[in-house]
Parts: sequence; C-alpha cells; structure tokens
Amino acid sequence: MSVGAPRGLASSGQKPITEILHPLSAAEESLSPVPDVPVGATLSSLCLQHLNLTSPCSLSSQEAGLTNGTPVETSSPASVSSLFNRLQLDDDLDADARDPFVSTETRDLFVTVDDPKKHVSTMETYITYRVSTKTTRVEFDLPEYCLRRRYQDFDWLRTKLEDSQPTHLIPPLPEKFVMKGVVDRFSEEFVETRMKALDKFLKRVADHPVLSFNPHLNAFLSAKDLNKRQGLALLTKVGESVKQVAGGYKLRARPAEFSAMGDYLDTFSQKLGTIDRIAQRILKEQTEYLTELREYGTVYSSWAGSEDELRRPLEGVAGCVTTCCGSLEDLSENVSQDFLPVLREYVLYIDSMKNVLRKRDQSQAEYECRLEAAVLRKQEDRTPVPVEVEKCQDKVECFNADLKADWERWQSNKRQDFKQLLTGMADKNINHYEKCQAAWESLITLLQDKQTEDKTNETN
Repeated sequence: MSVGAPRGLASSGQKPITEILHPLSAAEESLSPVPDVPVGATLSSLCLQHLNLTSPCSLSSQEAGLTNGTPVETSSPASVSSLFNRLQLDDDLDADARDPFVSTETRDLFVTVDDPKKHVSTMETYITYRVSTKTTRVEFDLPEYCLRRRYQDFDWLRTKLEDSQPTHLIPPLPEKFVMKGVVDRFSEEFVETRMKALDKFLKRVADHPVLSFNPHLNAFLSAKDLNKRQGLALLTKVGESVKQVAGGYKLRARPAEFSAMGDYLDTFSQKLGTIDRIAQRILKEQTEYLTELREYGTVYSSWAGSEDELRRPLEGVAGCVTTCCGSLEDLSENVSQDFLPVLREYVLYIDSMKNVLRKRDQSQAEYECRLEAAVLRKQEDRTPVPVEVEKCQDKVECFNADLKADWERWQSNKRQDFKQLLTGMADKNINHYEKCQAAWESLITLLQDKQTEDKTNETN
C-alpha cells in the first residue's frame, strides 16, 4: 500500500489500487462547457444558474462518491404561501438519502459546538466554545465528553488533519481575523457566526469515513490538554523532502478528469464572487433604505400628534411603516448571518480543494521524476525498478482514489447546502412581502372604517 495511506482507506469507498486506471494513461476527456455569469443577473437567478452546473468528473455507478452524512433538512421550510409550498427541491437528493453515511442509524460519532464564552485575563481576551461529543466507538474511553476549545485549537486540529491525511479534502475553518461586515471580533454577531462555522467544520470532519478515525480528532474531542507540538517537525521534514525531489521537475500533464476539476473550481469561484458582490450591494442598499424608512415613519407619528381628525389614519401609516422596517431588518439579518457565510465557506472550500489538487500534482511529479530516472538506469545496466518508484505509484493512485471520493462527497454536500440556502432565502422573502402586504391591507380597512364613521357623523 502507499506511503502515508490512511488505515481506513477501504471505508472511504475507494476501489483497490489494482483496479484504478494509471494516472499517466488516463484517456483524454473533453471538458464540459460552463455557462458564464451574466453581468446584470440578480442574486436569485445567479444562484439558481449555478445549481444547474454538473460535476465535470462524476464517477460511474460503481465509483459513486459518499456524502459526509451531515444531517440536512431536505424538505422545504413551511411557508404560508401556497406558491412556495409547491416548490420541490428534493428530486435528486434521493440518491444521497440512500447513502449509508447519511443515515443517523449508522453513525456512531456526534459532535456539537455551542455556548461561546468570553474570557478576559491580564495577557489576552479570547472566546471559548463548548465541544460536546457522544459516541459508541471503542477508540474513546468514555461515551460522552464536554470540553471547551478556542479557535486556535480548531486551527491546530485542521493543521494536523491536513498533515496526516494529505490525500483527503479537509473542510475549511472560518477566517481568523477578517469577516466581511464585522469589525469587532467579540461582538455577538461575529461570535455567533463563527460558532456556527466551527460547528459545521467539526460535523463535516466527524461524518467523514476516514477523517473521523484520525487520532488527532480523538485527542481534540477527549483530551483536556492538547500537545500541539508533537509530530510537527517530522511531518515538515517529510513534506520538504517531497518538494525537493519534485521541485525541479515539470509535470507532464494533469489527467483530464483532474484538469476538469480545476476548471470547474475556477468557474465556481468566479460565480460565487459575482453573487457575493451583488449580495453585499443589496445588503448595503437595504441598510440605507431601512434608515430612510424609519425616518419616514417617524414623520407620520409626529404629524398624527397635531391632527386630531387624521390621527388614526396617520398612526396607521406609521404602524405599517414600522412593520415593514422590522420585516426588512429580519430579511437583511438573514442575508448577513445565513446567506453570506455559506458563500464564504465555499470560497474557502475551493481553496482547500485546489490545495489538494496541487499536492496530487506534486505526488505525480515525484513519481514521474523517479520513474524516468529508473528507466534510464534500467537502459544502462538493466537494474530492476526500485521499490521507491512503486511506492510513489501507489501514492499517486491513492491520491486519485481519495480525491475522487471526496470530490463526489463535496458535490453532494454542495447541492444540499445551496438548495437549503435558496429555499430559506425564498421563504424569508415571501414572509417579508406577505407581512408588508398584510400591514398595508389593514390600513385600507382602517381608512374605510374611518370614511364610514365620517359619513355617519355627517348624517347625524
């Protein structure tokens, strides 16, 4: 087996090495064209257009990828709108639902990140989060754990996973210092957003068929104190040796399926960037409009104090404006706290996937370099192919198999996440406009009652 291959390789749904196509003999495949992003497209249309993109390197039914098992609500959120209730987004999630890693009955490791707390000392101020674990795995001494971890502990875990499982896609962490629209990293909004992102990161790792068995995850979930220095020096030396071997060698050609992955990630990144810019602009305009709308309602309230005959209608208008302000504020909060963080997570996911692709290329370059050297030696003195070359070949094939499995898992998660995101966005918008409509319709009733009352008074 390959050097550094995970012990649980078979559990990741990969085929045996002998059945995997040699990376240097992959057949050329034409790249599927990906639609461009229209400059004037709306936020909803851009998101829906992206969901129509298909994975450029989907595996056959025998090589079907695995999802990470993260529980996702596949049914549409309840809405009072009959139009929204007819919206169906479950059509192609049936295959994901049949995957054994999605079913909670087969899962034996459950993690939760919640309860953020602020700690102030003479040296620093920081936030810790409660990490709760429930498991039936024999690798753990207890069935339940409850520890507190800070951001740098999560960062340590991800670094260890990336070093010890280089062939796998490691879920991204939220950025440490910069998050758009947030200045104070100790603000309630920032802490809440980060907590959700850390919870999603840990759940994705815990639901992965290989990463979840990593001993560093076990230590993170169960150990009171983390030894953050052990093993780093050795891993760094191994990584440097690989770079030295392949550093002066130019890769022949990346196999077509992995080239298609890179092209897809580039296009996906461009689309997310466009959607993010539009969403940021919409959020800014909504905030400015909300400020004007509040001032607009205040004018009607003050006017009602000086007009006894028009007091009720004017107060009704002020009440409608107040209702619209509250509804718009909720809508903007949904964009900033729910919509934009998901976009940012997938931007970071793209960087992680590209990093794995680069490592795969380095591994292939190392193999090609050693293979060429072995072929030259064999031509000169007919020596057999060294064992190191065979190990490099195994490593490349292991990279290919793990990357394919993680790619399919990522695509499945992406479809579910974006469908759930767009469903929630549609529901929030419908609720917003229905609240505004109901408020203004109540004003019409009030005005009609006022008109009837005035006619009755004139008659008397």
